[in-house]
Amino acid sequence: MSVASQVLAVNNDLPIKTSRPVHSGKVRSVYWLNSSDSRRLIEQQGYAIPAETPLAIMVISDRISAFDCIWQGEGGLAGVPGKGAALNSIANYWFSEFKQQGLANSHIVDIPHPFVWIVQQAKPVMIEAICRQYITGSMWRAYAKGERNFCGITLPEGLSKDQKLPELLITPSTKGILKGIAGVPEADDVNITRQNIVDNYAAFNFKTLADIPRYETLLKEGFNVISQKMAALDQIFVDTKFEFGYVKNAQGEDELIYMDEVGTPDSSRIWTGSSYREGKIEEQSKEAFRQFLLNKFDDPDILLNKDRMPERQLLAQNNLLPQQAIMDVSNTYLDIAQKITGRKTNLPENPKAEIIEQLSSRYQLIK
Repeated sequence: MSVASQVLAVNNDLPIKTSRPVHSGKVRSVYWLNSSDSRRLIEQQGYAIPAETPLAIMVISDRISAFDCIWQGEGGLAGVPGKGAALNSIANYWFSEFKQQGLANSHIVDIPHPFVWIVQQAKPVMIEAICRQYITGSMWRAYAKGERNFCGITLPEGLSKDQKLPELLITPSTKGILKGIAGVPEADDVNITRQNIVDNYAAFNFKTLADIPRYETLLKEGFNVISQKMAALDQIFVDTKFEFGYVKNAQGEDELIYMDEVGTPDSSRIWTGSSYREGKIEEQSKEAFRQFLLNKFDDPDILLNKDRMPERQLLAQNNLLPQQAIMDVSNTYLDIAQKITGRKTNLPENPKAEIIEQLSSRYQLIK
């Protein structure tokens, strides 16, 4: 069996019974169930949520996205072997840790297969909440050019590249295009300040002003849970993205939860501790793949300049990457997943067939 056959690259064509068109993102596809199937599963499986809660099947893929483009490898490698299952297992682990430590729940109600979550509908907070413990990446590039104010936070003079920051920083940006907010451009992924959020909390989908310090607490405490565990593995948790939303709990009350994914190599930077102490940066996340791309092409500005997106998309479409580059990503993800969870990620022989079988036999969700 070829490694390419173990890759799930296309995940929006499964014969799952749905009530609306499949939503396919960069990595995951979402299949919304009809109300009768949602109600049936909640009753049959005993999910501790209101009976009328809409449910969705969320299927991860092995696609690799970087610089807002999907990349493929030679030899038919349309994705990274093991990436999807590794990402899900890491996120599952952290969501479980947060719940056990009394922080907050997640949107996941069931895990039928390593590639699949059953999730309850959540109303997302329209913020990508970035936590930074070190100055690197885009923040360092801006700092090196003289910028000192980041999302309303002023950084001191004299910081060095990849240095640990004096304190954990929250540097939020918009999730999606928000309109009519004073001082906030109508564009996706633009930096915002805490004051922007306070002044317009309802526009960002917060239910109350009191939920803003609540989200900041969940952000910092969640970051610290991950950072401490990673430090015990001699891994440095550099920065990460959190997303939040609201669901109805078993009592029908609004509850602020973690959603999307947490603490994964896709949404975080992770460095090897021993290398960092020697003055070297050894990436254990997707950042290593981003650096590979920046070094591979003669004009890296194409990858960094949003105004050159058409060129960037052509670059990704017209350049199959060496198999070794794809397998390096696979090895990184599988290794960090095993370190975090303590379990090896098994590569399915035919992921799509396995998913269909599970959703058919246990959940009766296949057409």
